[in-house]
Amino acid sequence: MAVKDRDRFSTATRIKLLGEQTAARVYRSQTKRQARRSRLTGRAALLALVLCTLIVALAYPIRQYVSQRAEIADVQRQQEQAAQRVEQLRDLKARWQDDAYAEQQIRQRLHYVMPGETGFIVIDPDAARRSRTDLGAADRPWYANVWDGVDKSDASDQ
Repeated sequence: MAVKDRDRFSTATRIKLLGEQTAARVYRSQTKRQARRSRLTGRAALLALVLCTLIVALAYPIRQYVSQRAEIADVQRQQEQAAQRVEQLRDLKARWQDDAYAEQQIRQRLHYVMPGETGFIVIDPDAARRSRTDLGAADRPWYANVWDGVDKSDASDQ
């Protein structure tokens, strides 16, 4: 019987030891998984914090860069427009240096006539019905605007 008890004791002891070892392994693997999860969570939090810090730190310089690029594009556009305007003014200056163009403009704008010519001003029948004050300054001849200015200044002096 002693042998039988010893075997039984030995088998029971072995099963008990085997169960304890298995439980210890399961406990250790759960602990390692939890440790890995907690480390991963900590790493992720640190990574998220670093990324947020970078975004906040770089937001203002990037905004400044974008606004400066827009400003540079605007200035370049203005420069191109100014260059086009300069070219137009050079063309106009060259035209005015031509005597035929200058004579044409003087005749048209100032209603000048050459000696021996007879000047005519054609009046629109509808315009004749309107009073002289109803006409805008651009619709009347230049000399009418000059005399109106003289009359107004003379009236304000009295």
